[in-house]
Amino acid sequence: MDQPVLVYAFTALAISLPCLYLALVLLSPPPIISRPSEKTYRSRKSLKDPLNLPSLADAGSIDLSVIIPAYNETSRLPSMLETTLNHLNSASIRETRTYELVIVDDGSKDDTSTLALKLAQQHLKSDIRVVTLEMNLGKGGAVRHGMLHARGNRLLMVDADGASRFEDLELLWKKMDELGPKNEPVVVVGSRAHLVKTEAVVKRSVLRNILMYGLHTILRIVGVGHIRDTQCGFKLFSRRAAQQIFPAQHLATWIFDVELLLLAKQLGIPVAEVPVQWHEVAGSKLNVVKDSLQMLRDLLVLRANQLTGRWKVSP
Repeated sequence: MDQPVLVYAFTALAISLPCLYLALVLLSPPPIISRPSEKTYRSRKSLKDPLNLPSLADAGSIDLSVIIPAYNETSRLPSMLETTLNHLNSASIRETRTYELVIVDDGSKDDTSTLALKLAQQHLKSDIRVVTLEMNLGKGGAVRHGMLHARGNRLLMVDADGASRFEDLELLWKKMDELGPKNEPVVVVGSRAHLVKTEAVVKRSVLRNILMYGLHTILRIVGVGHIRDTQCGFKLFSRRAAQQIFPAQHLATWIFDVELLLLAKQLGIPVAEVPVQWHEVAGSKLNVVKDSLQMLRDLLVLRANQLTGRWKVSP
């Protein structure tokens, strides 16, 4: 190769690398910072006087924390809570398991927090905590916030739409018992992969299904192809797994599930996938085209930050 060509190539590389790095810095989300009011919660026992939230770093004090991210969910939250509490308060579960519900209002523009507190007053047997974020972070930010302030030895993230059958928690619980009988770091995720050829998925729009398959192809490239359904909003974490994963989470947008699974993989935390029942629920906040493009951008930003060492994780 001629010397001028080598000089040109090295010069181009020397110019492009700093530019690419600068672009990565500019595209990366800022650190997620909690405001003082967001470190408190209200409940039926403290409607007007917020109490301080606990820390994930502390030892667990109950069996289960259910984290429910909610953004403008006044229409869907009541039925979801009814289904959830019917299961948790059933005789077989209530006798053997203590729990809390942590509803994280992600800067809603409606009366989600007010409604959640009203529902809490109707369920005297249940510990329902309502956290209100001052600004909308995104689903991932709301889930992270709830996880960082939960008390459970096991922590379940579940969508406020009630699309996943809550009773299937027992399938995830059983699998976690098998993988982590002594509360080892373990993640168990609900999966809709078995529903691909059923009406639950077939009834989706053609565009949404095409984008879904495209996302799965990209996920195999970035390193989580071993998980068939990364986006199901029904995931169970042991406390030790959550303590390692959520403080290291950077993404607050829709693709945060992938970051959680990548973090688990990097930390050597076992991840199991369990089939669950799921159905489409009207009122989704997902803009298929816009949010799919954002997911692609965030995936690239995520992997670039991890590969360059800007985002590091340690056990």
